[in-house]
Amino acid sequence: MVIDSPFILNGNSFGKEGVFMPREKSTKDLPKGVETILPEHAKAIYRKAHNNALEQYKDPKKRRGKASLEEVAHKVAWAAVEKEYEKDERTGKWRRKKGRG
Repeated sequence: MVIDSPFILNGNSFGKEGVFMPREKSTKDLPKGVETILPEHAKAIYRKAHNNALEQYKDPKKRRGKASLEEVAHKVAWAAVEKEYEKDERTGKWRRKKGRG
């Protein structure tokens, strides 16, 4: 099947490449890696940033190189999390940065 442009079906995005890109409605819809390692607040940051990036970068001209929409959305979401959280080198757990709440 060839798809000419991105579209949304039942609240889920499908890119021009035909790749399913879910809009996370809650933190339970996050990728397993994100779901298992981040604190709840960090998951909420990831979800919101990911969903916003799916909208902001749905036009391939707004992305760098040949990155897929899902790849860009994931990078944006991780960058948003890393502004507020850091991984504790000793425990390996994610924690809020000092001075961030």
